[in-house]
Amino acid sequence: MDMQSVMNEKKEKKNNSTSNESKKEIPSVFSVKNLNLWYGEDQALKEINFEIPEKQVTAIIGPSGCGKSTFIKTLNRMVEMVPIVRTSGEILYSGKNIFDSKFRVEELRTKVGMVFQKPNPFPKSIYENIVYGPKIHGIRNKKVLDEIVEKSLRGAAIWDEVKDRLHENAFGLSGGQQQRICLARCLAIEPDVILMDEPTSALDPISTLKIEELVQELKKEFSIVIVTHNMQQAARISDKTAFFLNGEIIEFDDTNKLFSNPSDKRTEDYITGRFG
Repeated sequence: MDMQSVMNEKKEKKNNSTSNESKKEIPSVFSVKNLNLWYGEDQALKEINFEIPEKQVTAIIGPSGCGKSTFIKTLNRMVEMVPIVRTSGEILYSGKNIFDSKFRVEELRTKVGMVFQKPNPFPKSIYENIVYGPKIHGIRNKKVLDEIVEKSLRGAAIWDEVKDRLHENAFGLSGGQQQRICLARCLAIEPDVILMDEPTSALDPISTLKIEELVQELKKEFSIVIVTHNMQQAARISDKTAFFLNGEIIEFDDTNKLFSNPSDKRTEDYITGRFG
């Protein structure tokens, strides 16, 4: 399906929604204010300002090296695992600045889960992958853990495929199944936000479709931020899209608007394939 067909389909669905829904004020899960980030002397993010809405899918697009992955890893402070990183500005999550010394990073990463580009299950059984997080948080009751495993695997749309294999090594699964196990592992800690850093780039088209369908279901309960190099994917699954270029946010808007009538010539040039 080409880009125009994708946008027409999304536009039709949007037009079919009620006018009341379109007028609703959507609260923000993150408010990003004057965010700058440096790796040593090299500035990777420059004065980033925008609001990320609750229970919607926000796509981050842009060419390689533009700061997409750096930005998404800043939202749960995982970027700070690189020792030469420093930041300025604010990211407000539920009204609190995540860089505040009183905001425990462990608490943040419990609320803001992450799924990476390549599936990275632990070298353990499927069951042990899912209960890893809950056990760290002190849950030891087997009945409770069993319930978490089933709920999380159902949430990741993989329960029926693995329910008879829970004690087999997760490495025995296909790449697409492993990615959904990683998503289930994320769901097991009951986050508010799910960050996805190019989660389908290593998957085949069928597995990619399953993940995309899953994202549409999950946004009913979670706020999702997804980095993708695939603009058709962004057009298909996101509500809002941010275009990053050279560490700056060039444009942020409703996905339909950004792809069909971008405000900035650089956005238009990128989505029409003139560079990137």
